Amino acid sequence: MSDEFRRSILNRLPPMAPTRAPWAEKTDDDEEEELDGVGELASAPKKMLEPLSASQFFTQALEVSPPSRDTVYRAYLSPPTAPPAANQRNKQGSYLICHHGAGASGLSFAALAKEVTARSGGELGVFSYDARGHGKSRTEGDERDLSLSTLVDDFIAVIEQMWSDPKTAPALVLLGHSMGAAPIVHAAPMLQDKGYTVAGVGVLDVVEGTALESLPLMKSILGKRPTSFESVPEAIGWHVSSGTIRNETSARVSVPSYILPSGSGDKQVWRTDLLATEPFWEQWYTGLSQKFLAVRCARFLCLAGQDRLDRDLMVGQMQGKFQQEVMQDVGHYLHEDDPATLATTLVTFWRRNTQVMVLPPKIGGGRQEVKHVGQQ
Repeated sequence: MSDEFRRSILNRLPPMAPTRAPWAEKTDDDEEEELDGVGELASAPKKMLEPLSASQFFTQALEVSPPSRDTVYRAYLSPPTAPPAANQRNKQGSYLICHHGAGASGLSFAALAKEVTARSGGELGVFSYDARGHGKSRTEGDERDLSLSTLVDDFIAVIEQMWSDPKTAPALVLLGHSMGAAPIVHAAPMLQDKGYTVAGVGVLDVVEGTALESLPLMKSILGKRPTSFESVPEAIGWHVSSGTIRNETSARVSVPSYILPSGSGDKQVWRTDLLATEPFWEQWYTGLSQKFLAVRCARFLCLAGQDRLDRDLMVGQMQGKFQQEVMQDVGHYLHEDDPATLATTLVTFWRRNTQVMVLPPKIGGGRQEVKHVGQQ
């Protein structure tokens, strides 16, 4: 979602103080200009940036093949390199489990994974994978089936394939970006019922109300993207120059997985046909806020800029039901734009919700006799 897209969406929402975005007071003429400006994305100046290997960000690349699914999922893993601290509840360690948004891939979390490893001192592992129809995952069935139920079943099957025994599995912090928020929020209680420890659920830059309001604009926005690129470096450059991804390092590792060679092999085209996923857009986001608030663990919501909350989230925030952070100078791909800041926040969230509070010993020990004032 470009900044122009974000502004055009927010300008069309009804007033809802006090969370209205600072640009929401523009005139109707200004709104039309913002929408027209989205078309400029296709002709944005292109920088030529060479790809980076995922091995610089993750320790391992895996192929996960759950027997119950028709897909081989490409996954990326950085196991913990340090033992759990003495005050950690789960002695099996902890993992941040990442689910990307529509059209992205597991490598959209590459830069974040590297920062999380560094800021946790190697205590918090990171696992990220390509959903069906994305990245390097391979599907024997219908890879365009991105219905919510399929995404949830895929997610749970991948977790069970990686950690088959809930009793010996690490503590899991589930993190979903945009579309990826839906499967992790719905899967969290199912994993808990199976015996897994879900220490927290994090949602990145998606609010049910805003997402549903934006759906009528999606086809127009997608139609304004380039349909192909001459090369992988050109595709990386377009993402950076258009402001889709503001971090060159992250774009150099993630964008190559967002595209693939065309049938003739002379161009690079989008790996995922987002227009074909239109039948599933509404179900991804409908009921997301209530589902998020009902999760039986710590909750974290991180937004790009002063985005607005819908009514359910506003009430939940006032009741202190979740931690909210607003990142500045980032776009929709906030985890790519500023992975260092987000990693610091996530590690703090993880520590707060997985550590056992150790109280100091009682002074004097043993039972003390109580005397009245003046008693000898």
